[in-house]
Amino acid sequence: MKELLERRLETLAAEQQKGRQALAELDEQRAQLARTLLRIEGAMAVLGEMLANPSDASGVRSHDAGVRQVPPAADAAMPSSNGGTP
Repeated sequence: MKELLERRLETLAAEQQKGRQALAELDEQRAQLARTLLRIEGAMAVLGEMLANPSDASGVRSHDAGVRQVPPAADAAMPSSNGGTP
């Protein structure tokens, strides 16, 4: 009888360890998913602001071209006050 109880105790201890390991893995997955959702929410907020203020979006990287679109300098578009010579 004692041997049977000892084997059952060992079995339960092993199951408990497996359960704790599975719970730790789920906790890590949950934390990772929470970080991913936070990044997505941040990206959504930025895109929402860009849509609300389209004039502010001119200096943002173009996704398709992979290059930064920079508006021309204000002073380069305007003639200088001394007749165009620097």
